[in-house]
Amino acid sequence: MRVLTGPPTQWEAEPRPRAVTIGVYDGLHQGHRHVLSLLRRAAAARGLECAVVTFHPHPLTVVAPEHAPRLLTSIEHRLELLADAGLDLAAVLPFDEAMRRRTSAFFAATVLSSALATRLVVVGEDFRFGHQRTGNVASLAELGDAHGFGVEVVPLVGGQAPVSSTRIRAMVASGDLDGAASLLGRPHEVRGPVVAGEGRGRGLGFPTANVAVPGELALPPSGVYAVRAGPGSGPLLPGVANLGRRPTFGGAAETLEVHLLEPPGDLYGTVLRVAFAGRLRAERQFAGPAELTAQIVRDLAAAREVLGL
Repeated sequence: MRVLTGPPTQWEAEPRPRAVTIGVYDGLHQGHRHVLSLLRRAAAARGLECAVVTFHPHPLTVVAPEHAPRLLTSIEHRLELLADAGLDLAAVLPFDEAMRRRTSAFFAATVLSSALATRLVVVGEDFRFGHQRTGNVASLAELGDAHGFGVEVVPLVGGQAPVSSTRIRAMVASGDLDGAASLLGRPHEVRGPVVAGEGRGRGLGFPTANVAVPGELALPPSGVYAVRAGPGSGPLLPGVANLGRRPTFGGAAETLEVHLLEPPGDLYGTVLRVAFAGRLRAERQFAGPAELTAQIVRDLAAAREVLGL
């Protein structure tokens, strides 16, 4: 999948006719995948290239920073998922004050028609765009008549309780990982670089990788989790993660520490992917290292059960 970034007037997109969908696509959940499936089918029937226009950062970080959500996927992860979904092209629009002020007419003329040679737009029925979200599917269709592209509207997946990124974020925040995984179509995953820690896990006989998770990513509540984790694009290995402040050792900052059940080699400097499989227990304070070690042994056994090992 080719990726375009920066202002649309500077995109070097080949003038191929395209079928396009538009949205943040955070999490690339089951509803998103349904739209992309219909996009691919419509594009194939018309001999068009498949493209997505997405935004980075999330528009709410500019429009209403106090309401900006924790994200289900980083922009890098999102692009990987879009590529895996069979898209030919992803155009990443920088959402800033200038983009915030752009009208729906500007978007249709400059982004869709001029930059991407759009012949068909496929969007969900709740689609809104342009300054103050004044554009909708009806106005998009009118703009399409003026600029030579058609519009197909896809009903929301899930009926009375539609699948949405907002709904999944709430599930993650409440610890409903099974519910989140069902709507995502995969376990919720975070990524971050492995950084140096205090070595307490290694001292107890259970070395951990300390993952610096970017602050904008959605995390479940503090606690101990069965996970699958691994660096880069390699296989995910079974493990246990502690998410919290390590009260036994007087920790103050929230950390994510991952112990892999299989020796992973040196992870320092790598970006670790951590997929949450299930919550084992709440984080709590122990009387000392011996009591904590005994609990870790029980956690490892519980994690093996959750992971089917």
